[in-house]
Amino acid sequence: MVAQELELKKRLLQECTKMLNAQIKAAKDAMDDAQESANEHQGAMEDKFESFREACQIQRDMYARQLDELISTMAVLKRINATKENKEIAFGAVVHTNVQNYFIGVSLGKVEVEGETFFAISGLSPVFKAMAGKTTGESFEFRGQEYKIEHII
Repeated sequence: MVAQELELKKRLLQECTKMLNAQIKAAKDAMDDAQESANEHQGAMEDKFESFREACQIQRDMYARQLDELISTMAVLKRINATKENKEIAFGAVVHTNVQNYFIGVSLGKVEVEGETFFAISGLSPVFKAMAGKTTGESFEFRGQEYKIEHII
């Protein structure tokens, strides 16, 4: 049973990595497009082209910041050990509750694996703080709702 459970954790980690890689590629592409637009208008000296180029540079810088954040998020995700079974809720744990399932690592939202829905959440999220350190069978409350922890991987 433990091997199957760890396989689920591994699949969740792979799916999150795939989602994050897609976001990184989208940010890189958008940054490159903005830079390309700015470069295309580099030769023009008219004011309207200068302000367009500045707008493109601002946009490129915004995508660069987004890309940096995504790369940092990927570094956090890579710290998760998919072969470690968690007995309590901590970074890297897969948590099944009576309400919904969670994967504690980075905030990516809804992740579907093997027909099950999980919410990839960060260790800084309020819901994680409500459940941190708890074990199977325990309960926690979040936003007025009672959650019972059914299983932790």
